[in-house]
Amino acid sequence: MTHHAQDALFDLAVNRAAEVTGRLGLGHLEVWHTKTRFAVRVPLEKIRACLETRPSGDWFWSGGEAGAWQFGQSKTP
Repeated sequence: MTHHAQDALFDLAVNRAAEVTGRLGLGHLEVWHTKTRFAVRVPLEKIRACLETRPSGDWFWSGGEAGAWQFGQSKTP
């Protein structure tokens, strides 16, 4: 997997986790993670660390593991 593909997968995992936990709460993060394709490739601890820094409002993660929260809507689903 290329570096760009790894970054895209990480971003997708964090953004999907943010969506799920926004609706259901952080208590559902671990269950969600084990049921997704991200479980093997993106460690739960890394996703959780990103979610803990998410500002309130409309933000999405971009840039892979070294990324940051960006204001607005993600361009990917």
